[in-house]
Amino acid sequence: MPPKAAQKTPQTGGKAPAGKAPAEKKEAGKKTAAPSGEKKKRTKTRKETYSSYIYKVLKQVHPDTGISNRAMSILNSFVNDIFERVATEASKLAAYNKKSTISSREIQTSVRLILPGELAKHAVSEGTKAVTKYSSSTK
Repeated sequence: MPPKAAQKTPQTGGKAPAGKAPAEKKEAGKKTAAPSGEKKKRTKTRKETYSSYIYKVLKQVHPDTGISNRAMSILNSFVNDIFERVATEASKLAAYNKKSTISSREIQTSVRLILPGELAKHAVSEGTKAVTKYSSSTK
């Protein structure tokens, strides 16, 4: 008797149910050992996104508003882009000052260099507030 094909779960057309965050990818990219004669199953590689965090912030600001998968993808790309820019600039600043560690000072300076005017001021104040809150909770 031939081996049975793996059953697939039905998809919902790429849309998340109303009122719920888009599901993130499951399982790390591992190959499972199979008995002799059968093909190995490949699981999907895990894709880490900021979707759940973006969704939580959206619900804090506008509890009755939803977000499409495309808009979520755009916001996720935006967060990744800003993160990469800040990290690159902070790395350059640390190298200029001959330091091997990126501290909050390098992050703050890189944010001031990358973001324009008022946006940089708000980002720095929110970042400082977050670091202060974290420091007080760990003591």
